[in-house]
Parts: sequence; C-alpha cells; structure tokens
Amino acid sequence: MELRNRVALITGSSRGIGKAIASRLANEGANIVINAAKSVREAETTLSELPRINGQKHCFVQADVMVPEQIAGMMIQIKQQYGYLDVLVNNAGITSFVEHSKLDELTIDIFDGIYKTHLRGAFLCIQKALPLLRESKKPSIINIASVAAITAIGSNIAYCAMKAALVNITKSLARALSPDIRVNAISPGLTETDLIKGWGNYTNEQVQKTPLGRLATCEDIANAVFALLTSLTYVTGQNIVVDGGRILV
Repeated sequence: MELRNRVALITGSSRGIGKAIASRLANEGANIVINAAKSVREAETTLSELPRINGQKHCFVQADVMVPEQIAGMMIQIKQQYGYLDVLVNNAGITSFVEHSKLDELTIDIFDGIYKTHLRGAFLCIQKALPLLRESKKPSIINIASVAAITAIGSNIAYCAMKAALVNITKSLARALSPDIRVNAISPGLTETDLIKGWGNYTNEQVQKTPLGRLATCEDIANAVFALLTSLTYVTGQNIVVDGGRILV
C-alpha cells in the first residue's frame, strides 16, 4: 500500500493503458480519478472495478482535454472532492491512420485534434492542476508519450511529432517545476490494446523484431508508472522507453 491516501488523476482512463494504470495505483492504495471524454459507460465500469481496500474514494470526471474549460472544471471537482492532487498522468490520446507519404490525407482536423489532445491538452492539465499538486508532499507528473517520439514511425506524422513535443515539454517542465514537482515521460512501444486487434501480420512482424519477443502489455506500462512514483524518486525530466528493445533493431 505504498500509495495509500494519495490522489491520482489519469486522463483517458476508461480503457487500455489508462485503465491499467488506474487499477495498478488503486491496488497500492491510491484514490483514483477516472477521466474520459465520451466513453462514459466504459469509464463507469472501470470505476466500479477499482478496489477499495482501505476505504478509498474513487470518482469519475467526464471532461475532454481538448476543451480548456472542461479541464478547469475537472480540477475544480478534484479540489472539492479531495483538496489536493498527488499524481497527474497525462494519458488521453487520439489518432488516425494516415500513411506518412500521403500528406494530403493528413487533414487540418486530424492534425489539430492530435495537437489539442496530446500536447496542448497535456500542458493545460498540468497548468490547471498546479495549485492542487502544490498541496501534495510528493507531487509527480507522468506524460504518456510513445516510441514514435523517437523513431518518427507511427499512425501518422502529426502523432509522431506531438509525442516528440510531449517528451520535449516534459524536460522543460521538469526544470521549471523543480525541485517541488517531478515530471517524467513514459514511451510505450506497440502495446496490446483493443486498438491493435485485427492487425494480424503487422503485429506478428513487430513481435519478431522485438528482442524480448512480445508486445508490451498495458500492465507493463502501469508498472513503469508505479516505479516512477515509488522506487525511482530521484528521477525527473526523463523519458522511460518501455518497448522490449524494439527500437534497438
């Protein structure tokens, strides 16, 4: 119960990696704020599945990180419910599959949506959460990036660019918010989520090219988050790659 009495907000946590992070931290005693923009039913199911081992108080706040007013409203609700925030995990994300060579297909709407979610949304969540984080004794921010930030290989060019920018802003914020608040990023490799179901041959090829011989699980990413919050407490401004060695090949 290393996170007992701590409050953690995980954006985009109704399913997949965000859900796994929420479950991992809840099992260690944290009070969890589940967040989703549209998948309300899934978020409520995730909320109902979280353990309440020592009277933990979990909640769901519906808010779209693309909308600044909704981010501000989410922080107001957290303040009213808990009064402080110990952990912010910026996990919310969207993407569209556009072949990198087909620039005309990367529309303004796709580009702006990815920017507003992955980069601007993460920054605004940090900005609006600062007063709550400053009430914590051990505040920590973790941005979920991607190996696409390093390889420039991903669902589309904008996605790769915004994840790279998220890693960069992680370093800037680690300096700006030190020594009080630690800021780190985690870059997952291809991860077993509902998103990749049906990818077939591509998935098999990635497994074969990964030195550890498998894809990441959502729990692998959640374990990295937990490590940054507990054992890796002298770490800030870093990007932890969790990809089984895929980028080595």
